[in-house]
Amino acid sequence: MDYYVREADVNDLGQILSIYQDAGINTLGSLTLSEAQVAYKKMKSYPSYSVYVAESNGHICGTFALLVMDNLANGGTPSGIVEDVAVARAFQGKGIGKAMMQFAINECTRQGCYKMMLSSNEKRTGSHKFYESLGFSRHGFSFRVELMEKDAQ
Repeated sequence: MDYYVREADVNDLGQILSIYQDAGINTLGSLTLSEAQVAYKKMKSYPSYSVYVAESNGHICGTFALLVMDNLANGGTPSGIVEDVAVARAFQGKGIGKAMMQFAINECTRQGCYKMMLSSNEKRTGSHKFYESLGFSRHGFSFRVELMEKDAQ
């Protein structure tokens, strides 16, 4: 299967939303296409924050977001954060997730990051094994505070 990773554009949003739905990562609900277009325009205004897609034969089969942020600590060396990693079920197990994460690692390396982080729901043990197979290691603890109820949307 031939596929490549590229930065997403506004025309990709419908397929990206479909992949999120398919992957079950919309725990707080889904955006409509028009809502996604508004959010995407805002995201594009952020420096060093991009949404990427893996594409095969004109079909988007995976997606992730990458933020490269500057730091005041660690000598001002930037770090990368990956979010919203998803591969359409029909394309899972074909190396697309691996290609997307390698792309993110390469991009962080290119931008001089000293680390790249991501978080994963503790219930997604298959995902944990996948990330570990790529050289990621568990690091510290992840903490969060819920700021809104799922039903409040």
